Amino acid sequence: MLKIFFSGEDILRTRVAPAADPLWELVLSLHRLQARGNDALMSNWRHAVAGGLRRDSSADQHRLLFALNPPRGYFPDFLTPYDSGAGIEAGLEAVRATPAALLHRDVALLAGATVLPSSASALVRGEPEVLRHLTDSMDRYRTLALAPYWPRIQAAVDADRARRARALLDGGVEGLLTSLRPTMRWDAGVLEVLDYPDTRELHLDGRGLLLVPSFFCARTPVALHDPTLPPVLVYPVDRLGGLVPESRPGAGPASTPGGREALAALLGRTRAAVLEATDDGCTTGEVARRLHISPAAASQHTTVLRNAGLLVSQRERNTVLHTLTPLGRAVLDA
Repeated sequence: MLKIFFSGEDILRTRVAPAADPLWELVLSLHRLQARGNDALMSNWRHAVAGGLRRDSSADQHRLLFALNPPRGYFPDFLTPYDSGAGIEAGLEAVRATPAALLHRDVALLAGATVLPSSASALVRGEPEVLRHLTDSMDRYRTLALAPYWPRIQAAVDADRARRARALLDGGVEGLLTSLRPTMRWDAGVLEVLDYPDTRELHLDGRGLLLVPSFFCARTPVALHDPTLPPVLVYPVDRLGGLVPESRPGAGPASTPGGREALAALLGRTRAAVLEATDDGCTTGEVARRLHISPAAASQHTTVLRNAGLLVSQRERNTVLHTLTPLGRAVLDA
């Protein structure tokens, strides 16, 4: 179990990352790609990415990247720098700028349990050419494994952020931390990460905690190995039906009044209004109040939309929060 200790100052400084973190998603997706299992939501993605890697003429370029990211156990902290919250380019630049002492420490820890290629020796010395080779392979892998699916990944993270925002508004930071169950438990200033592979403690010491919602995080949340780094806790989100690549680049077109009329004709005016009301997350009671319909009618409409794959519903105590799935977003924006 991992126990994270909060002071009053830490509670004030705890926040949720504003978007999916590109390097955390990259690293954790490498673990999911190599892991054995029968995860139906990931099987199509795994098959597509594995096939793409086999067809990649420069597949050998990824050897060091995969060696640094075994399917389970320790992986180096330097691959997920705090800077990556500002975007992929900032993250890759931070990886290239990793001090040799940190590279030596992280790779030495990994070498105790994993056979590494000969290029790891040059990495330990901090040779710029090897670091650039590594970040080039990270970017190449991202283009294949993440970029086609990124809108879906971000949609799942956005849905989770809407859920956490509601918990924060209703119960403050302690409400936010309580909402992280069942994988975590908040009690009297301590956040316990259940089923964590190691037994350890993390004292925040006034630094606060950055919570990073992640699509590719498996069931157990992940923390950095080095307690002196800015505290980060990556936790899994509801994957909203899995991954399919975007059929067209970029975001969908903005909705037009005619488009909303067509949506009403397709779904029915009330059901279309329910879909629109859940754009930023909405409880069943709020749907009823906004649309001036009964709670029973609101529940019936959200159930139909959920069964059609347009909404995802998550229970928090005695309320149910509804948010759009990527398909629901596409239908609303069509």
